Amino acid sequence: EVPAKGKTLKENDIEKIPVDIRAANGLLWAFDSLYVAVNDYEKKMESGVYRLTDSNGDDQLDKVEKLRSMQARGDHGVHALLLSPDKKSIYLITGNNTTPVEANRSRVPMDWGEDHLLPRMPDGRGHNRDRLAPAGIIYKISPDGKDWEIVSSGYRNIFDGGFNADGELFTYDADMEYDFNTPWYRPTRICHVTSGSMYGWRNGTGKRPEFYPDNLPAVINIGPGSPTGVTFGYGAKFPSKYQKAMYILDWSWGKIYAVHMKSDGSTYSGVKETFITGSPLPVTDAIIHPDDGSMYFAIGGRKVQSGLYRVSYVGKENTKPISMKPQVNELAKLRHQLEKLHVGDHPKALELAWPHIGHEDRFIRWAALMAIQRLPVEKWLNKVLHEKDFGKRSYALLSLTKAAGIDPLHRKETDPPINLKIGNKIFQSLLEIDWKKLNSSEQNALVRTYQVAMVRFGKPSAQIVKKTVAQLDPHFPDKSFEMNWLLCETLAFLEAPNTAQKGISLLKNATTQEEQMEYARSLRTLKNGWTHKLRTQYFNWFLKAANYRGGASFTKFIEFIRNDAVASLSSKEQKDLASLLNKKAEIKSPAEVMAEAMAGRTFVKNWKLAELSKLSSGGLKGRNFVSGRKMFAAGGCYACHRFGNKGGMNGPDLTGSGGRYSPHDLLEQIMYPSKEINEQFVPTMVSLKNGQTLSGVVVNLNGDRVTLNTDLYNPNQRTSVQRKEVLSMGPSTVSPMPPGLLNMMEKEEIMDLLAYILSGGDNEHSFFSN
Repeated sequence: EVPAKGKTLKENDIEKIPVDIRAANGLLWAFDSLYVAVNDYEKKMESGVYRLTDSNGDDQLDKVEKLRSMQARGDHGVHALLLSPDKKSIYLITGNNTTPVEANRSRVPMDWGEDHLLPRMPDGRGHNRDRLAPAGIIYKISPDGKDWEIVSSGYRNIFDGGFNADGELFTYDADMEYDFNTPWYRPTRICHVTSGSMYGWRNGTGKRPEFYPDNLPAVINIGPGSPTGVTFGYGAKFPSKYQKAMYILDWSWGKIYAVHMKSDGSTYSGVKETFITGSPLPVTDAIIHPDDGSMYFAIGGRKVQSGLYRVSYVGKENTKPISMKPQVNELAKLRHQLEKLHVGDHPKALELAWPHIGHEDRFIRWAALMAIQRLPVEKWLNKVLHEKDFGKRSYALLSLTKAAGIDPLHRKETDPPINLKIGNKIFQSLLEIDWKKLNSSEQNALVRTYQVAMVRFGKPSAQIVKKTVAQLDPHFPDKSFEMNWLLCETLAFLEAPNTAQKGISLLKNATTQEEQMEYARSLRTLKNGWTHKLRTQYFNWFLKAANYRGGASFTKFIEFIRNDAVASLSSKEQKDLASLLNKKAEIKSPAEVMAEAMAGRTFVKNWKLAELSKLSSGGLKGRNFVSGRKMFAAGGCYACHRFGNKGGMNGPDLTGSGGRYSPHDLLEQIMYPSKEINEQFVPTMVSLKNGQTLSGVVVNLNGDRVTLNTDLYNPNQRTSVQRKEVLSMGPSTVSPMPPGLLNMMEKEEIMDLLAYILSGGDNEHSFFSN
């Protein structure tokens, strides 16, 4: 029985189920049974899915059945159980350390691979380096546990999920904190679990960025954290906005976010809002209670104090229940029709799906391609090879490459040999495509298809290599980092003669360490086209990069890139570069690195808000994009702020600033950072009994210790103290962002900086038109 408001549970209010079961990560009451997902990394009980029932009608769950055992490792194992919207089946959520089980069928084509064009670079600290695709999987299972279907894959460590009123499933996936400030870091994020979806988690540097066409993008990227529970607000006695919200729990940062989603084509987009936060507040799960309409959430885990909290609304807004009637738009209906082709035999599947393989809606395009990719290759091979629409052909050839080829890291002894005949046909078909007739998404697909084809079918003949270089090289470098990522990697693999010169130019001019690191990684095995000057510039970059900061594996990744680069040198090059190769990097403090970024600049003026606001009030027209980007880097903004897919994690994401701030408001935030600190990033002040005071972000709670990051320029820095030594903990009133950042910039540079931030880094924005 739920206690009255203001009252707490008593010990005898909690009833223990008298069965021998432990390590329950997921619980679901359905079909007159309690289903339990066991993830026991202490190995005292076999992990898997269990069912608890009342065997004799005495209202006690006393019978335990193991429906299926599963191999899992650590806390990335067997997690939540969810009842399907039609209440006929169960969804099981598993992390990337769960070995895939044999399924009756799969909506995801089971031709998964790593598909790394350049040599694989696993995690720098060795974490999970043996874990290959498909990574985390979501299964749909029958109530008796006998029928298993793979619905979606490619996750890191999804812990929970929830269905919205439209019957669509969403999950909250984990990041890899060791990857902070690398180009392959992917924040925690909300994923729309559509039929046959794949979200591209791979170990080490192999994580697929969202612009890769062979995975799907997130509904919204959240940021660093440790995802745990998920629930929707349906049934809550909250204002309508909060009834519709998806609530996601972050254990390590002590937050419950409300994610407000809206239809966006056939999928959804969302914005996040901090709903509840505490320091510490290790939240684990949440529900909306159907009787009193309150939210209940639990805290605990890893030997910290557990507890149960209730959240009720006491304001004056209307809390009338919202309509639960599905509101499915025409694009979503089309996607659903295509997804029906993912299961069973459909003689007209090719005919029905083909018109949509080039659809501008990415999720519709994905649904169509997955319907085709599962068909026997001979049924659609020639149709792909000779498709006249080059955009469609680019996407379809990628699916064909996956279906007809096998990733070497996944090849088994029983697999047939590489089908070089089909591989050659794929290369010839790619060469026929006119780059100028493709949009940017189709161009991405073209280059990515070359990459996957060369992984699965091997490097083509010298003649095809020459033609491929002639097709791609004129478009490198491109104006976008994403295309340069693909082209630099591909042309380096092909040993294109101009790649070293073009790549080093990009490396020198890149404003972020993420971009620089990606170019350095792509160039590391290139052997042709180097001059002594280019080699010197390349290896000097490693001395500079020694002062870059990132996650726990960051320095190891830099080391691995350098080791590969040294191994690619000829004996003569190693001799000529010996002094540089033996030179030790000078490690500098964050303040020295910041000063270096502002080298050559002097104090300009102690700017006043009113003065700069007046300058910007006439509209930011004719601004200089390159100058704005340079000022963003020179001001140290990337150290703490995410912008696009680059930058730190200890300040607000600035990518969407144009939708939140006027120029005046943004100036005020920069010049007076402590006036209003974003509640998500308020530092915690920890006062110790010895008189010492620490300020930082609480990143972990484990047993009797509290761990903080007290150096915002180094996301890998940790300070750990014993709880018994803590006198008090509370929010700081001082922002970690220093004031006066604009005082070393000229007024035109400040205006360029404002335009750069408010445009979201879009060089085609009207701010930059003459």
